[in-house]
Amino acid sequence: MLAEKLISDVIPSVSSSETGRKALSHMDVYRVSHIPVVDESKYLGLVSDKLIYDLNLVEAQLSTALDKLNTTHAHKDQHIFELAIVMYKLKISVLPVLDEDHYYLGAITLYDLARRFASLFSLQEVGGVLVIEMNVSDYSVAQISQIVESNDVKILSFFIDRKPGANVLDVIIKLDSEELSGVVQALMRYDYNVKAIYQDRSMLNDLYQDRFDQFMKFMNI
Repeated sequence: MLAEKLISDVIPSVSSSETGRKALSHMDVYRVSHIPVVDESKYLGLVSDKLIYDLNLVEAQLSTALDKLNTTHAHKDQHIFELAIVMYKLKISVLPVLDEDHYYLGAITLYDLARRFASLFSLQEVGGVLVIEMNVSDYSVAQISQIVESNDVKILSFFIDRKPGANVLDVIIKLDSEELSGVVQALMRYDYNVKAIYQDRSMLNDLYQDRFDQFMKFMNI
């Protein structure tokens, strides 16, 4: 999934002749902390609410502080994982996307990025979810896959949840079936600790919301 496919259809830009107040108004409406500054498809940089207040730009034109703008951007063919890393490291809520000639195409929001991750990992597909707790040294994708698929169930996605420095991790598996008793019994025969089972739709929605909240907290924007 590439950047050009993730561009938001609602996030506006502001021109350098507009004031900080205009930029703040857009940020308030779309619940972001950054807005791209663009003049005739030329990307000039990102302005943040913090910068506007720090430099007293509320009533001033943004052109007075072009050298202070954050010029971070993505190219249209960059992968979603690269985009997530950039947004995480730089703590930005909006990531501008440029074409090969460096013309502004639009912007990606953190919220849209999280939603696309949900789609990418099949979170909304029909099926149940298992959470297996194990030692890091025991983790084997091949063995888990073999056990699961020997019960005529397909794995749609894997997640790994490991706290920094911990010797144990949670393996979160999305499956294409809501009938998981056979899979659970097979895993337990191999001494896997099945920590949680999510089959009911309301329980799955709670799990997805929790993972979404964790993602947003991880990005910490």
